[in-house]
Amino acid sequence: MDDSHKWFLMKHDDGSIFGPMDMYHLRQWAADAYVSPLDKVSTDQQTWMKAPMIPELQMDFLLEINPDYFYGPTTVGAVREFLTSGEINEETRVTNCRNGDIRPLREFSFFAKPEGDQNQLTMPGAKEHLQNRIRELEEKLLEERRLRQIAEEMRTRAEARIIELERLLTT
Repeated sequence: MDDSHKWFLMKHDDGSIFGPMDMYHLRQWAADAYVSPLDKVSTDQQTWMKAPMIPELQMDFLLEINPDYFYGPTTVGAVREFLTSGEINEETRVTNCRNGDIRPLREFSFFAKPEGDQNQLTMPGAKEHLQNRIRELEEKLLEERRLRQIAEEMRTRAEARIIELERLLTT
């Protein structure tokens, strides 16, 4: 994929949209387990694809949580988060979707949590991105409130005019 594209991420759970961001940051979000398999991505906010369909996001692993429930495809970072939180263990079966390899988690050495990584949940640029998003939403909220106030004033004037016209018709 062309790294010059600006990407947007739509969260499945609430439909919130993040972006634009470059592929580097989107890939980092995926690696840090901030992109779920149900989230969608787009370069134009018109055509959306499920995040795992973008090879650059490296969402290549399917977890067998139990025989009836699978999670993924997801990233190495998300698998590490599940392991750290205790939602899965070293015996959890993992499918590498790139080559079809199915093994217990303990047999994939790259899922081991790196030394010195003690619950590091920060993403490069995440704080700035969220601050910008909050600012955008606050501006939209102020504009919506302004428009609502205008509409209320118009409604009040219209109701007064109706009352005046009804009074004129009854006299």
